[in-house]
Amino acid sequence: MNRAEGPLTHLLHAFGSESFSEDQLRQAAWIARCVGRGAAAPLRPDDLTALADLLEFRSLPVGSMVFTAGKPADGVWIVRQGQLELSVGSGRRRAVVDVLRPGDVDGDIPLLLDMPLMYTARALTDATCLYLSRAAFEKLLAGHLAIARRWLSSVAQRTAATQTRLISILGRPLTAQVAQLLLDESVDGSVQLAQRTLAAMLGVQRPSLNKILKEFERDGIIEIGYAALEIKDPDRLRAIQQRA
Repeated sequence: MNRAEGPLTHLLHAFGSESFSEDQLRQAAWIARCVGRGAAAPLRPDDLTALADLLEFRSLPVGSMVFTAGKPADGVWIVRQGQLELSVGSGRRRAVVDVLRPGDVDGDIPLLLDMPLMYTARALTDATCLYLSRAAFEKLLAGHLAIARRWLSSVAQRTAATQTRLISILGRPLTAQVAQLLLDESVDGSVQLAQRTLAAMLGVQRPSLNKILKEFERDGIIEIGYAALEIKDPDRLRAIQQRA
């Protein structure tokens, strides 16, 4: 393994590389799975009060740019209200890799690793965020040791969880891989990702994925929509996911 890559990037390459754009999409999609979310979020509600002097309030009208792929990370974003859409590419090649919701935290990993941003973030709805600039983030880590330890623990937890997901998919039948990915990515029974993104995450051609999704739809397990799908029978999907 190339020492400059790191284990997560090395695992991503194990899925193959049809073209630069698809490889870029795959990496962006899996990096997006390292977003601070739920129990893995680095900040507690009372932390926000303690850090009030470091946090900037940002009001984002729908459609406004938050940060841009390829640019250096300049701060950490904490979503308070609304949704931010993460995407790569432009025009007809644009693909959504994730949607940030209230409580989600992004930007900390590329900031800590001094790496360029893997995707672009836009306000999908009117949104409000709290923003930690690079200087404020460094001040937080230096001056609030308990929060700093939790934050670094959160980064390690999120990265390890993403690697575990990748390892659990490798070497399994594609049908089981697809079932697992749909279950993992569903929010309230809906997967808001286009087939191109799902195929890139699995390292397969879109027609191969589409064939399996069509079979699931014929069996009444899912319903395919535009750039999204609904899970109709999660129990059957879980049964498929558990097949060796």
